[in-house]
Amino acid sequence: MPIHNRIADFHDDMTAWRRDLHEHPELGFQEVRTSARVAELLRSFGVDEVVTGLAKTGVVGVIHGKHASGRAIGMRADMDALPILEATGLPYASKTPGVMHACGHDGHTTMLLGAARYLAETRNFSGKVYVIFQPAEEGLAGGKVMVDEGMFDRFPMDMVFGMHNWPQIPEGQFAWRHGPVMAACSNIEITITGRGAHAAMPHNGIDPIVVASHIVTALQSVVARNIEPVESGVITIGHISAGDTYNVIPQTARMLGTARWFSPKVGDQLEDGVRRIATGIAASFGATAEVDYRRTYIATVNDPEATDLAADAARAVQGEARVIPMSKPTMGGEDFSFMLAAKQGSYIMLGGGRGPDDAQVHHPKYDFNDNILPVGASYWASLAERLLAV
Repeated sequence: MPIHNRIADFHDDMTAWRRDLHEHPELGFQEVRTSARVAELLRSFGVDEVVTGLAKTGVVGVIHGKHASGRAIGMRADMDALPILEATGLPYASKTPGVMHACGHDGHTTMLLGAARYLAETRNFSGKVYVIFQPAEEGLAGGKVMVDEGMFDRFPMDMVFGMHNWPQIPEGQFAWRHGPVMAACSNIEITITGRGAHAAMPHNGIDPIVVASHIVTALQSVVARNIEPVESGVITIGHISAGDTYNVIPQTARMLGTARWFSPKVGDQLEDGVRRIATGIAASFGATAEVDYRRTYIATVNDPEATDLAADAARAVQGEARVIPMSKPTMGGEDFSFMLAAKQGSYIMLGGGRGPDDAQVHHPKYDFNDNILPVGASYWASLAERLLAV
C-alpha cells in the first residue's frame, strides 16, 4: 500500500486541520480546544466510540474493523505545544503569545486523524484500532498519566505504536531502530546560597555566581571522567539566574539543567555526580547548594518484533529504499516510553526534509512540513491493515 489514493484525496483537509491546530496551540493538560476539535472530527468520521477526559484532556477513538476478533492495536499521537514565542511570520502562526507548535505535534495529531478518517471509511481490518491522542508530552508525562489511569486495561490492545516527525531526515523517509531510541531524562535545579555584598567589596560576601560558574565547568567532568566511554550520557545547564544590577553580589543563584542517559547505571552515576559536585564546590567556597534532581522520563526502548512490523508497514508505503535503520539513538526524551514499558510496541521517525540551515524542532521558526501528512496517515493505515489483516 503506497500513499493511499483516498488519503491523498483529503490532503487539503488534513492541511487545514493541521494549520488550525498550529494557529491555536495549547500547553500540556490545557489542550481543551485541541481535544474538543479532535473529538469533533472523530465523530464526524463515524468513529464507533470517542472517549474524552483521559489524563484530563486526552482522547481515545475506537474503530471496529469489518470483522470482529480478539485483536487490537493502539496508535498514539501527542497534542501539546511548547512555551515558545513563535517567529515564523506565517499566516497561520500562533494566536496565543508565548505558545507555539514548535515540535510538530500539530502534524502528529493531524496524521492520526487522517488515518482515523480512512479506517472508519474502509474498515479493511479485523478487530479494533484505538487512536490515542495524548496530552502533555512536553515535560509533563501525559503518557505516564494515561498508563497510570489504566488506559491499557480500559482499551486492551496487543501492541501500541508511536511516530515522530524528524526534520533532519529526507522528506517522507522513515527511520527505525531496535532497542533504545530515545533517552531517559531528568530535570536539574540547583540553588546556591552565598552571602550578598557590595560588588566593590567582594571580601565581605560569598559570590554565588562564581560558585555557579565553577559548578557548570566541573559538571562536564562527570560524563568525561566518571562514565565509561562506551556509554552515553549528557549533563547540560541551560539556565542561570542571579542578581538584579551592576554593583551588587547577590545572595543566591539558580541553575536549571537536564541530564540524559540510556543505562540505569549511568543514570545513577549522573545523579550522584551532580549532587556531589554541586554541594562539594559550594562548600569549598563557603556557600551551600540545594540540589533538586527529578527523574522525569525513562528511556524509550523499542521491542524488536514490533519494530520489524512497523518497518514493514512503512516499506509498504514508501518502499525499501526509503525505510532505513537509525545508526544511533537520540538523546532527546519522549514520554511514549511509559507506554512502551507497559505494552509491546515501537516508535519510529518520519522525515520532514528540512535542511541543516532550516529551523529544527523546538525552534521559534519551526513549522511542520505538510507534504508528509498523507505519508504518515498512510503509514498508520498500512500498520492497521497489515497487523489486523482480514
